Amino acid sequence: MTNKAAGTANGMDDPNHVIAFRRLKALVGLYATVSVLTFAGLVAYRDSSSVTQPVWVRISIVAVSSLILFALTLRAARGSRGAFRRLRILSAVMLVAIVVIVSLPGMFPVWMRIEQSVCGVLLLAVVAVSNGRGLRTRFAR
Repeated sequence: MTNKAAGTANGMDDPNHVIAFRRLKALVGLYATVSVLTFAGLVAYRDSSSVTQPVWVRISIVAVSSLILFALTLRAARGSRGAFRRLRILSAVMLVAIVVIVSLPGMFPVWMRIEQSVCGVLLLAVVAVSNGRGLRTRFAR
């Protein structure tokens, strides 16, 4: 079965769904890029006083989860109901974790709180798009 036939078979040829998943791929792709580049920056500046153990742990978790979220987005765009459900859950959980991280005074350096704020804005958009009525309805079938 060709990709076009697969898209038709699973209902993902609806123009609104295509647009929504194009947005999700761009948002999650940007989130993953920021997260992985931040991790690379940590490696480059590992001897800096602002690169503490909690920073390593948090940025590592964010980088790995961003790549998982991207893989889920690609699978959901191909029609996987389970991947779509996990995409919605993981993006919301990560958003809540970011809000907590950004709001904790003094626990993390300012540069990390700024980076996490950028990631939070991207994830807020992911949560909004993935929880839109059109996509939820499509995957409820």
